[in-house]
Amino acid sequence: MNIDFSLVLVILVALSGLIWLLDVILLKPGRTAIGEEVRKSRSGARSQEDVEQEISAIAREPVVVEYARAFFPVLVLVLVLRSFLFEPFQIPTGSMIPTLEIGDFILVNKYAYGLRLPVVGTKIMDVDEPQRGEVMVFVPPHEDQYYIKRVIGLPGDTVRYEDGELYINRELVYSEPSGTTTINSAFGPVPGTLYTEVIGGIEHTIQTKNSSRSDLARRNRARSIWVVPADSYFMMGDNRDESSDSRIWGVVPDENIVGKAVAVWMHKEPGWNLPTFARAHWIQ
Repeated sequence: MNIDFSLVLVILVALSGLIWLLDVILLKPGRTAIGEEVRKSRSGARSQEDVEQEISAIAREPVVVEYARAFFPVLVLVLVLRSFLFEPFQIPTGSMIPTLEIGDFILVNKYAYGLRLPVVGTKIMDVDEPQRGEVMVFVPPHEDQYYIKRVIGLPGDTVRYEDGELYINRELVYSEPSGTTTINSAFGPVPGTLYTEVIGGIEHTIQTKNSSRSDLARRNRARSIWVVPADSYFMMGDNRDESSDSRIWGVVPDENIVGKAVAVWMHKEPGWNLPTFARAHWIQ
């Protein structure tokens, strides 16, 4: 089950703020008035210390109000940081291997592509536009959850991926073999090749299966050419043969953008393994 933490935070902020506000407007004045009546009625009857203790007990906030008042500023701060500055995200799949591994914890810059309202995602201020080669977090058009891929095509671009080679606006994207690897596929481990690729001046590493580099488009994706419409982006994973991306479900509209992935700050293998900071690095 996917939990919308932004929605949860908004609800908690609204609820705690409402409880605190209602207490300030409606309940606290009543407690104060009762305390003053007690002070007048107990005048001279007992020691002043006993009277003040009784008044303090009357004026004491209910527990729910006390918690609401204490947590409201903290929740507001977390909401602002998470919605407008940085949001943590854990890599759940291997579609961005070797750049990002399963279990990587990354930071997503929420203001890089414009400030957006939490939950609804409406852009309220332009900052910058996604550029080719950047790694972006977004909500795909077919599923209501976060995805992370690399920006390949900008609005108006023609993207072609055929025989394992990538073309943008009829120009072949530079790539050269840089090593070998083993790729975990649905049919088990298969040999693969690492390539150094440069898109938009950003150098990064991708990987493809040796057995399918020449027949990928023909076997899995009948379509090999796409024209990116306005206010949309064509996304692909660095694990080219093991990535569900724009080649399958189409382009990502601007309103679905979450933010720019900027850094890996922690990694944790599945299970009872302790987290490690050995993979901490800036994302290219």
